[in-house]
Amino acid sequence: MTKQPAPIVVGYDGSTGSQSALRWATAEAVRTRAPLRLVEAFELVIITRPTPGHVVPLEAVRTARQTALDAVAEGIRLHHPGLTVDTTLEGGPAARVLVDAAQDARTVVLGSRGLGGWSGLLIGSVAVQVTTHAQCPVVVIPHDQRPHAHQGATVVVGVDGSKASARAIDFAFEQAEDLHAEVVAVHTWTSPFLTYDEGASMLQFDEEKVREEARLLVAESVAGAAAEHPDVRWTTELASGSAARALIRRAESADLVVVGSRGRGGFTGLLLGSVGQTVLHHAHCPIAVVH
Repeated sequence: MTKQPAPIVVGYDGSTGSQSALRWATAEAVRTRAPLRLVEAFELVIITRPTPGHVVPLEAVRTARQTALDAVAEGIRLHHPGLTVDTTLEGGPAARVLVDAAQDARTVVLGSRGLGGWSGLLIGSVAVQVTTHAQCPVVVIPHDQRPHAHQGATVVVGVDGSKASARAIDFAFEQAEDLHAEVVAVHTWTSPFLTYDEGASMLQFDEEKVREEARLLVAESVAGAAAEHPDVRWTTELASGSAARALIRRAESADLVVVGSRGRGGFTGLLLGSVGQTVLHHAHCPIAVVH
């Protein structure tokens, strides 16, 4: 029996953010010939102020939501006849529903903000929870995604030599091959002179040596993925300073930024590192977090 390919799961709730996520996920499913699954969470909301004569049975609400979700799926099938599209309407909090759906998914795609939460936040709590706990790559489409004019597509990936970084590199090259894009491998370091003042003159810090070591680390980290995807062009970008700041700056002209869920620094008990969190909150292009 032929094993069914893992689906691309997209979180959908009818919001502008989820519609952007749906467009990205559909294009990805078409490129990779993977099934597309629309997942919507159905939470019971109790209205404390009753409106006489306007009580709607819960099952009627669920049926209406399922009908609307199926209509969206049917529209996608009409535009992409060869694409397998199914829908799931699950009861429970959106984050939990999507994390559960991620267990057998190739990728989970969602908007940075849905219908709930505080509109002033750049990224919603559902996006944070799903990127933190899902076991497959999660792609978040920012609500303020900015179009940019540049020649050729670009996938940016953070490289630090960690295990999570290695998986992020593999994902970045896979995406770049599908998008016919170039990979930009970004690596940064922090000079001790920026963090240590007393006796700084006694420190031996060779900037050129550190740069060369960084170049070698990136080359070794990328070698495997580059060999598996020989048609993908890639370049190295090295810089002194904050990794998050370098990735956010590079995201201004990128089609996708890819980060590992945990880097080499920070507290090992955290599921999502500070760099990933910062990029999620501030980048204006799609961001992929790879566990």
